[in-house]
This record gives sequence, C-alpha cells and structure tokens, in this order.
Amino acid sequence: MSDSITPQKKRMPIVKVVDLFCGAGGLAYGLKSAGFEIAAGVDLDPACRHPFETNCGGKFAEKSVDDLTKAELDGWFAGADIRVLAGCAPCQPFSTYSQSRKTPDGRWELLRSFLKLAIKVKPEIVTMENVRGLAAKSIWREFVKGLEASNYEVAWDEVLCSDFGVPQTRKRLVLIASRIGPIGVPKAEAGTKQLTVRDAIAALPRLNAGQASTHDSLHVACRLSPTNLRRIRASKPGGTWRDWPSDLRASCHKKETGETYPSVYGRMSWDDFAPTMTTQCFGYGNGRFGHPDQDRAITLREAAILQSFPETYSFIPDDTRPTFDKVGMLIGNAVPPKLGEAIGRSVLAHINNIQSIQN
Repeated sequence: MSDSITPQKKRMPIVKVVDLFCGAGGLAYGLKSAGFEIAAGVDLDPACRHPFETNCGGKFAEKSVDDLTKAELDGWFAGADIRVLAGCAPCQPFSTYSQSRKTPDGRWELLRSFLKLAIKVKPEIVTMENVRGLAAKSIWREFVKGLEASNYEVAWDEVLCSDFGVPQTRKRLVLIASRIGPIGVPKAEAGTKQLTVRDAIAALPRLNAGQASTHDSLHVACRLSPTNLRRIRASKPGGTWRDWPSDLRASCHKKETGETYPSVYGRMSWDDFAPTMTTQCFGYGNGRFGHPDQDRAITLREAAILQSFPETYSFIPDDTRPTFDKVGMLIGNAVPPKLGEAIGRSVLAHINNIQSIQN
C-alpha cells in the first residue's frame, strides 16, 4: 500500500451578504448569482419584503439602518468565512436635481450610518453602488477615509453598466473595500456582448397603450391621452418631441427655455441602449421611455428587464394587482442585478487571489 497521502481540496469559503438599503433586491440578487449567500436585507419600505425574500432568499428586516445594532449584524453573519456588507444608500440627495437645491437632506446621514456599522462590525468586504455625483461631495471623502482608517484597502471608480450586460446608458459609482488585501472595481471583460434594447425586450408580446398581458401582470402599459397618442405616432425611433409638428408641441417646448429638455417624450431605438431607468420610466412624458415601434411607453416588465432583472423576477405577490407608482419605484431605485453580479465576481476573484497567495 502506498504511503502517499492524497491532498484534500480546500473548502470554498462561505461568503455571506447583508444588504443595507436593499430595495427590491437588485444588488443582492446579483451577488447571489455570483455565488454568495444572502443572509439579510434591510429597508424601511415594506414593499421591498416580497421581492427581496422571494428572489434573494435572505431575511428581510423592515427598519432604518440607523437602528441596526452590531449584535444583529453579527447574528446574520454567523457561520461566514467572509462577510460582505453591501448597500446603495438612497441616491436622491446626490442627484443633479437635488444638487440644484440648497435644502439639506437627512438621507446624507445614512452614509455615515453605513460607515459606523462597517467600523463596528469590521466585515472583510464593504461594497457600495451609487450615483456619480456622490464622488464630488465631502461625505464621500469622509466615507472613504473612514474605511481607510479602519484598515480597509479601498477602490472606487465610475463604471458603465452596459459593460456588464445592462442595456442602458447608465453610469454608476462603485466602491469595494477589503480588509484582507488590495482590491479593484469590476472591469469590462474582453468579448462581453453589450446588449441593446432589441436584445432585451423584442421578444415580449406586443401591447397597445393601456393594455395588459394575460400572462404577466407586470407587462402592462400606461394609458395615453389622445394627444399623447398622436405625439408618439409622430415620433421616430431614437427621436424626441422635436419630430412633432408644431400643433403637437407642448407650450413649454415652444419657448427658448424648453429647448434644453430634448429627452422628454422620446422613443427608444431598437439597436441602441435604453436611457437610465427611473422610478417614472413607465410614463411616456417622463423621459425617453417610448417603445421603439409600439405606440406606448414601456411596460413595467420591460423596464425591469432593461434594468437586467430576469423576466421571472417577482416584484409583487401573484394575487396582487400592480400599481405603476409602487412597482416603478422598486424598479427605478434598484441596483441593476448584472452590475451586482459583476461586483460579486470581482470580490470572488479577490478572495481566490488572496487564498492562492496564502497557500
């Protein structure tokens, strides 16, 4: 008998995630798709419970991040080899619109709450996604320096979501911090196909304005007024209200100041990216949300798919009738899952690299 000993394969580490400000679960679902275990999600909005628990599988805590304790987080992270504290603090305070206002927004303090939890719990990984405007704010520098002072290696950069399978022009700020070694943000992989509107939603059943699919309650289009129906029929794919004859133009667009808003009442183009999905992306007059060749705005399901959610993603219970405002809020505020998955792959590559060095 041979005296040689067969080396045992090293056990894959158990990576658990707690998602702060989890919303409908876009970031958590992406991290789950990358191979992480979702331990819990935290959000004040009770409407987030169903999509988070149904699709991501973790515990949902309906509470403010301000009220979280170290003991709660330690309990959720129990049994993990690698703990990931993730989140996307509400981005409205850092949006271009909000920056034009001088009133302070208390939600800025949520970033400090996030930082305080990270410093107390000391998870191996901290990751955050947010709007680009945040990087110019002092609160961002405070967040980064706070992590660095707590022995985190911090990497952050602006990323283009279309590089990771999200068919949008959306650009976002991504941060990943690690206590176990140097780390980087996701980079576009060679050969990755950039998806267009056609790739994403062309196969969905055709609908008229105000019509709903009999097979999917979220594939439902808003009604259009007779005037807006005439307007969208006069719009070219990729076009705007400038395509319309003068009698269809809104009075504000006939003024010089109205020329600065070319993207409202726009149609998407099949072979281009969609615009950034917002909480009002189901409304024709709210942006470039007209369907490329059907005379209506995009449906809730189309918006979710353009955010890179799978077609089967459940936002509301099956026996519940969707409301545009509520579901639109869940979709528009979400982190695109494919971006979350790219973040997860970067973290896993980082963990594997550290393990190989240690071995």
